[in-house]
Amino acid sequence: MKTTILLTALVSAALSAEYDQSSEYPDSLSAESELVKFGALCSGNPNNRKRGCDGKGYGCGNYGASRAGGKRKHLGLDIVCADGATVYAPFDVRLGGRAAPYKKNNAINDGVNLSGGGLCFKLFYVKPDKYTGTVKKGQKIGKLLPMQSVYPGITSHVHVQMCDKTDPTKYF
Repeated sequence: MKTTILLTALVSAALSAEYDQSSEYPDSLSAESELVKFGALCSGNPNNRKRGCDGKGYGCGNYGASRAGGKRKHLGLDIVCADGATVYAPFDVRLGGRAAPYKKNNAINDGVNLSGGGLCFKLFYVKPDKYTGTVKKGQKIGKLLPMQSVYPGITSHVHVQMCDKTDPTKYF
């Protein structure tokens, strides 16, 4: 009985005690609710204009667009970028190695894994200046590869894909 009373008193005291969580722990809830927004990815496209639909059978650039006659879905978001244009860090990022979009090699089969702003994502069709290290927001990551040599008539673009393959649109 004495143990129960003592335990009840301790729990009651703990629940009623004022505790300033901000001094010891970061407010992770508010950090998660703030959405990171991508800065300009490509020279010549300061507002990150998204690729629409191409009439040559290349499909649309939005997340979830149909591919291969409906057999699969587009798992990224395409941001318009001219062949050879400079690709920039959208915020401070850590480069995490090569990310190749295709199993078979071709002129645009390159990219980079990145993390920053609480996100993990990939940029495809980019030849990075380096595959590891850090890059500050607005600094050059690399150059867009020659999409027209592989897909003539497509709107050239950077493909942005989240590591967990969720929709990146909300970050733009």
